[in-house]
Amino acid sequence: MKKQAGFSLVELVIVIIVVGLLAVAALPRFLNVTDEAKKASIEGVAGGYATAVLSARAQWEANGRPSAIVNNAKVNSVSYDGSTFMLTAEQSDVRVGYPIHYGQDNSASIGGLDNTECKVLFEQLMQNPPQVAEIDSGDVLNGKYQYAARKDNNGNNSACTYFQLASVTNNANGVAQITSAHSFTYTPKEGSVVVNIQ
Repeated sequence: MKKQAGFSLVELVIVIIVVGLLAVAALPRFLNVTDEAKKASIEGVAGGYATAVLSARAQWEANGRPSAIVNNAKVNSVSYDGSTFMLTAEQSDVRVGYPIHYGQDNSASIGGLDNTECKVLFEQLMQNPPQVAEIDSGDVLNGKYQYAARKDNNGNNSACTYFQLASVTNNANGVAQITSAHSFTYTPKEGSVVVNIQ
């Protein structure tokens, strides 16, 4: 009967070196795949948001562009997917018919957007949206949320920016910088949704 022996020490060292080299070669590819997945994810969510914005506007168009005059101002609204949204109205430099407020509020305006309203638009326009928190919420980075909502600019230039929390980076002091993450911005006065890859 022949005695069985395992690997010699030299063979074991060679195998460990080969596995180490393979790991070193594969790690950058794996990290790149993770970054690409985050980019694809933000683009997919932004695409869904843009589709919802355009669907709400299309519903308003299909309904014959209904509007009302309140306090000498034209107010547009639409019932979309069982919910009422207030829409942009005719003004200089503003495209008509894009969501600016969830719910019936005849005083809603682009300038009235805030972090809360941006969060609510995200949640109500999309079906099964990712979890979103207001950017100034104390628990925004607790792992429960995938996005943070922030209102940018003022007046008719107000916009909602949504930051992907999975792509947040830390500064030199180790503090999370939410605004360094991939994001997309919804600008109601234009009805545009633009992806910002960092």
